[in-house]
Amino acid sequence: MTIDATAGARALPRTADNHLLAAAGDGTRVALRGIVKDYGATRVLHGVDLDIAPGEFVSLLGPSGCGKTTALRVISGLEEATAGTVSFGGTDVSRTPTNKRDIGMVFQAYSLFPHLRVLDNVAFGLRRRRVDARTSRRRAGEALELVGLDHLANRYPHQLSGGQQQRVALARALVTEPRVLLLDEPLSALDAKVRVQLRDEIRRIQLRLGTTTVFVTHDQEEALAVSDRIAVMDAGRIEQIGTPEELYLRPATPRVAAFIGLSSSVPGVASGGAVTVWGTTMPAQTTVPDGEVDVLLRPEHVRLVGAGLGIGAVVEESTFLGSIRRSLVRTDDGALVRLQHPAAERLEFGKRVRIAVTPVPVVASTRATSP
Repeated sequence: MTIDATAGARALPRTADNHLLAAAGDGTRVALRGIVKDYGATRVLHGVDLDIAPGEFVSLLGPSGCGKTTALRVISGLEEATAGTVSFGGTDVSRTPTNKRDIGMVFQAYSLFPHLRVLDNVAFGLRRRRVDARTSRRRAGEALELVGLDHLANRYPHQLSGGQQQRVALARALVTEPRVLLLDEPLSALDAKVRVQLRDEIRRIQLRLGTTTVFVTHDQEEALAVSDRIAVMDAGRIEQIGTPEELYLRPATPRVAAFIGLSSSVPGVASGGAVTVWGTTMPAQTTVPDGEVDVLLRPEHVRLVGAGLGIGAVVEESTFLGSIRRSLVRTDDGALVRLQHPAAERLEFGKRVRIAVTPVPVVASTRATSP
């Protein structure tokens, strides 16, 4: 599967108040061609092709074991591909050691040096590159300012919260002005509120710097929130790549539709490129033969209706989410369906309701038959 990066490159504002921002370019193009990775007799990447535009933020999204972290490690040079090439800016770096690829990496574990103060942790990479002490401290201070921690420069890692430590790790990755930034599930060890704050901060910083960024996550909400494009991976292959809007509204396969956002699988009937569910006919987004099918419905496309419409159902649960409620009902034909509705519409457990589907394009697949 070959993907051409036509989105993501952008002109960035330049400022002179921070060395990193003043020196920021438009990023580096990254290309993977036919990447295969075997561990003994087990193949974990099956000919992955991927183009990432200069300055683009691309997420590799998928369940555990899908190959996303292996792909990131191949990009970094921490793993050597069994076959295929990796190039940065048109130059093949497949055999280039990690420390010569000019990358920045942030892992799930903060990996800070406990005996060094925050400023010295950030400056460590510059010292290794033989940048003089005065320049290293200045540039480390600018990186800390970028992540909002310049006031904590003299603290030790154990004196910081988890979110602050991960910000320090991010500053350390950015201070060397890498051509490519690689993020391997950097937020998974943080609590929910801090994750959202740091997620948004990473995106803000990336947009200001214009650094080409690859972000590995299994959290679809994270990927949808920060990415220019998302590559959905499954079993060592890219199922689909596109903008968050494309993946959510026009998934290419039932697996992508099921993984991106919430969906409910309900029975329907396909005929002539359309499917009918509970008396409503909708266009099918995927090619499916005529006959009985399983249809994936988003909660926002299922609505409460009056008597004589749609299908009957019994409420199994209802969750208050602030401005909306999300309820789970079991239809008379046995399907479990989630629907989204105004918060003022309280649905009690066991209540009889009727639901219908909004006539929008949907993803359908041939119904599996029991052996």
